[in-house]
Amino acid sequence: MSEIDQKLLEHFRNPRNVGIIENADGYARVENPVNGYTTDMYLQIENGQIRDIKFKTLGCTVTIASASALTDIVKGKTLGEVVNSSDSFNKLLELLQGELGDIPEKNWHCPPTAIQTLLIAICEYYRKNSDEKTVKKIEKTINEIEYYFEKKLDQMDKIYD
Repeated sequence: MSEIDQKLLEHFRNPRNVGIIENADGYARVENPVNGYTTDMYLQIENGQIRDIKFKTLGCTVTIASASALTDIVKGKTLGEVVNSSDSFNKLLELLQGELGDIPEKNWHCPPTAIQTLLIAICEYYRKNSDEKTVKKIEKTINEIEYYFEKKLDQMDKIYD
């Protein structure tokens, strides 16, 4: 098996859903806490469904592939399908890993950043629509992702100490 899976390289070489959506219903920009790369995500929502989703990123192969694959996975889904799981972060991470194949261990932080960006954009949509109950629920998942990063970074610190 090669270090980078061919499915991942396909999303890098031919990324889907690149661009911006003017007057997006949801938008987020997230800076990866490990490498500083940024990802922007734009959502167009109609009747509770992700009708369109675009991203722009300044990042590595896995960052670009992660954003591309995630936008492919969620485009056309309802917001409920994306965020109503009690474990939506892990569910999305599994779907993303299934779409990308093997991800090099050194790039463990790229897929969670794409997911975090998506969830913050969805959260903004709900905030604009005054749905604070759903905002709080999504914020809990966003906090789980931040904890995931902290835990992984602590593990890395212990390895290199």
